[in-house]
Amino acid sequence: ALPSDIYLKTGLFKNAPQSNFKTNDGFFRAKPITFSTYNKAFLKVKQQLLKGNTYLLNLTFKTPIETNLGFEEIFLRSESPYKLLYKNKFVCFSPESFIKIENGIIISHPMKGTIDASIKNAKALILKDIKELAEHVTIVDLIRNDLNMVAKNVRVENFRYVESLKTNHKTLLQVSSKVSGILPKNYAINIGSIIAKLLPAGSICGAPKRETLNIINRVEHYKRGYYTGIMGVFDGKNLDSAVLIRFIENQKNQLVYKSGGGITHLSKAETEYQELINKVYVPFN
Repeated sequence: ALPSDIYLKTGLFKNAPQSNFKTNDGFFRAKPITFSTYNKAFLKVKQQLLKGNTYLLNLTFKTPIETNLGFEEIFLRSESPYKLLYKNKFVCFSPESFIKIENGIIISHPMKGTIDASIKNAKALILKDIKELAEHVTIVDLIRNDLNMVAKNVRVENFRYVESLKTNHKTLLQVSSKVSGILPKNYAINIGSIIAKLLPAGSICGAPKRETLNIINRVEHYKRGYYTGIMGVFDGKNLDSAVLIRFIENQKNQLVYKSGGGITHLSKAETEYQELINKVYVPFN
């Protein structure tokens, strides 16, 4: 059993009590970084893209937030397939699977592309957007290559499907794909090495991985910590895990929300800055 100050929810396990919090009280306010601050880092990334050192980089920042909601209340009220409350250090409500293993089949659902659902023809717009398509193709290709390191018969089963996500202030549409492969029969005794080969998750660093991580370390002026890591449960046969995004951290009694988005040579700073802000939310009505 987990300690009483750690709550976890995946498709294989959950240990949190039922929520008895009221649904309408509470406030949540963000204080985003300025566009000028964002743009300085964005332009550094653009330089690296032009040099060919990276062709997709996930640029993230921390946003100070104010709320009268405690971590336990945020965890219990959040509607998300994956949730983790770790003591009084952080709470995460992730919509993004890292990998699943079901009866020897390894599955990944890389997620790239978010748009405000209230925008007219939002679904059509994001699916037609050349930049979003290029970014998604890059990540799907990266994940396909990653899975080929640990599995056979890797294939893209479903390319660019759209799901809706309700937040405390709007509804977002997000674009994902499904990639799968067949693991060797002895996968269960090698689960640690399988996971290690796939880390870090491609969607939260970029491509190529190693050089892109070096660039991230130079342009992001804060430590991600547990943010963009992974969590999961393995029962000896099946695994369900998630990427630690949609993440609120307690830093010396100042709450910060860590968020970001993928940058390509087609990216526009204003659009990416708005996506960063759009991702600062809690997923309940």
